[in-house]
Amino acid sequence: MMVERFRRGRSGDQSPDQPPRIPGALPVLPLRDMVLFPHTGLPLLVTQPEAIAVLDEVMRGERMLALVTSRDPQVERPGASDLYGVGSVGRIQQFLRRPDGAIMVAIQGLSRIKVWSFLRTEPYLVAEIGVDEVPADSSDDAEALKRGILDQFAQFAKLTPYIPEDALTIVLNVDNPLVVAYLIASILRIDTQRKQRVLEASTVRQALEELQRVLTREIEVSELGQRLQTQAQEQMTKAQREYLLHEQLRAIQKELGEESEGAAAINQLREQIEEAKLPDEARSEAFHELGRLERLSPASPEYSLIRTYLDLMVSLPWSVETGHDVDLEEARRVLDDDHYDLEKIKERIIEYLAVRKLRGERGSSGSAMERHDPILCFVGPPGVGKTSLGQSIARALGRRFLRISLGGIRDEAEIRGHRRTYIGALPGRIIQGLRRIGARDPVFMLDEVDKVQVGWQGDPAAALLEVLDPEQNRDFRDNYLEVPFDLSHVLFIATANTLDTIPAPLLDRMEIVPLSGYTVEEKLHIAEQYLVPKELDNAGLLADEMLFTRDGLMCIIESYTREAGVRSLQRQIGAICRKAAVQIGRGDFRKRQVDADAVSELLGQPVYQPEVNERNRRPGVATGLVYTPAGGDIIFIEVASMPGTEGRLILTGQLGDVMKESAQTALSYVRSEAEELGIAPEHLGGREFHIHVPAGAVPKDGPSAGITMVAALVSLLTDRPFRSDVAMTGEITLRGRVLPIGGVREKVLAARRAGITTVVLPKGNERDVAELTEEVRTSLRFVYVELAPEALAVALASGVGEEQSRMPKDAASSNDSHVLVEGKEQPRDSSSLH
Repeated sequence: MMVERFRRGRSGDQSPDQPPRIPGALPVLPLRDMVLFPHTGLPLLVTQPEAIAVLDEVMRGERMLALVTSRDPQVERPGASDLYGVGSVGRIQQFLRRPDGAIMVAIQGLSRIKVWSFLRTEPYLVAEIGVDEVPADSSDDAEALKRGILDQFAQFAKLTPYIPEDALTIVLNVDNPLVVAYLIASILRIDTQRKQRVLEASTVRQALEELQRVLTREIEVSELGQRLQTQAQEQMTKAQREYLLHEQLRAIQKELGEESEGAAAINQLREQIEEAKLPDEARSEAFHELGRLERLSPASPEYSLIRTYLDLMVSLPWSVETGHDVDLEEARRVLDDDHYDLEKIKERIIEYLAVRKLRGERGSSGSAMERHDPILCFVGPPGVGKTSLGQSIARALGRRFLRISLGGIRDEAEIRGHRRTYIGALPGRIIQGLRRIGARDPVFMLDEVDKVQVGWQGDPAAALLEVLDPEQNRDFRDNYLEVPFDLSHVLFIATANTLDTIPAPLLDRMEIVPLSGYTVEEKLHIAEQYLVPKELDNAGLLADEMLFTRDGLMCIIESYTREAGVRSLQRQIGAICRKAAVQIGRGDFRKRQVDADAVSELLGQPVYQPEVNERNRRPGVATGLVYTPAGGDIIFIEVASMPGTEGRLILTGQLGDVMKESAQTALSYVRSEAEELGIAPEHLGGREFHIHVPAGAVPKDGPSAGITMVAALVSLLTDRPFRSDVAMTGEITLRGRVLPIGGVREKVLAARRAGITTVVLPKGNERDVAELTEEVRTSLRFVYVELAPEALAVALASGVGEEQSRMPKDAASSNDSHVLVEGKEQPRDSSSLH
């Protein structure tokens, strides 16, 4: 129907000015990287057999054919699916066959067409087409656009040498705006897609606007190219002029007996070396290099290397210190202002400052080598304030603060620097940092020291041994500097998430200061005192424009974050503040109160939901406690039993060797003590067991899940579900003894976050609980066990669907067996031992 409509539109008598009649079907000649516009000419050199066949066929008739551009110019033989849907009808004006078989033709564009379908693809394409003329536009807008484009084209022709003057003359004498657009688009050397967009424009205005954008960009690019060329010429001319002037000046100074430019630079360096107060060895090396520099020509490549080295020597802070007298009260105030709680850490820092203060006031009878500062290493999960503690120490000491990140460093030269014999050699990060900070006594933080890696370029951790050893770092030698630099005045502070990956020699040189995760109450105080004011200020809000209630903050802490630190908590508070800033920016100036309901509305559905009850609903699932570099967490251990090879054990969940051995030990203990544990023989004979620890993509290792695996096995074999309010941790032995483990604080905090009310711990970890805060000790029930049956009596319900909520009462008590219930020590009923 559409084809017939186009045909009827062109039927009837035609005036001599009208284009010739266009057939409804024409052979198609695909074009690569070019576009034929109506009212323009296009020369072509045709070499492909299919295209030659098309031209031979067309020359036998009206010499008309459809020319359609290929979408991808890299396709050598475009098919029907490779062509655009809009092209032009052209008539062959000239036809010339060359001796090599190729054909040269000149084609005149007649009308724009649309390709409806392809009637034939072999031996060449034949398409059903319809003439799609763009409606004429004689409006003032079209005329204004045409005149603007003609001015732009004239400007572009002056900037571009490839546009001939006669082309500009022809375009300026055309009245039809659409023809002007087609002529200019055919002349410009632009990409095919832009030309096709001009051809496909449905109105004259669209075609002119598209061409206007193209011309604007081309003019900007051409003007930029001319500016760059002009600048290059000017710089070359300036350099030549300066060279001639310098040569003349050198000749004049030689005649007058005055010093040359090189001599002036040498004298300036000599003065800077004298003023820098270098140590004897460094001073001797500096003057030695200065003497070499005097004998070299400024044009020598080595001249710039020596000059750079001497510039580094004189710019290092060999004797510059910024620290002031220590005020212990002021230091304590600074630490309290910047950090909540962390009392032990603050006390250790105050002790260090007090020793430094007394040593400075009274003097020290020891040698300089004995008066070194300790190397502190803050170890803890992310977001607990390790880096900010270093900044607070620097502020309390009045020193400058410098931080470098060691995460992922593989090259030893990052620490020690490169030899000067290499091109592009640089000093190490330690020397670079001291030069940048401009003092020899800064607080220097080595962040993420546990993530240093060994590469083929060397071991950066080994290079840190000299830096962090107080007995050696007073004579630290950088490979680039090649003279000792005293680092004993620097207060080095390292941070790490875990100690496992730090080499033992490096660990021995540092004083470990552990930073544990925060309790919920501590996070609440931190949010109220530090995070909320900071995020309100970051969002540009005033304190009276938004009020975070305690229940709102508790909702964020418990339902939207699960971390040892407060970094994610700060992000969630910042997200709420930004949403309020958007509303205020729209004119809503009412005061906002962020309670629990508002948090759910602003942050969406809670991210974390309690899952302990769901996991422990059926026997064979036990809740354990684990320690990770990001803090403590709860873990679920699932056990399944099935007929098979007797005693076979399947382990999944990406477990490490130690954890696999714990599982083997747990199963062996359960099998050997089956009668005492109340397990029927038929539940063990001819059965194989599968122990799985969910989150299978996360590697897990360590012995502390041993007692939890025993509880999961006994729960399955006795059909007694694990209590949903209990979690446990401890290493198990073949005799059923529960041995102490590490990371108690982090594990206990994780249990509290997960809604656990009773924590089963080894007897040997009782002293670790005593170090917890009073609020944590009173909010949880701690049960200390020495043998596995004691833990099972607490953790396993007496039957399916019924949980045991108290200890057995009918057994004789032991003199040295106790439990801690709600923070108070009570005698433990010894019936749990059997």
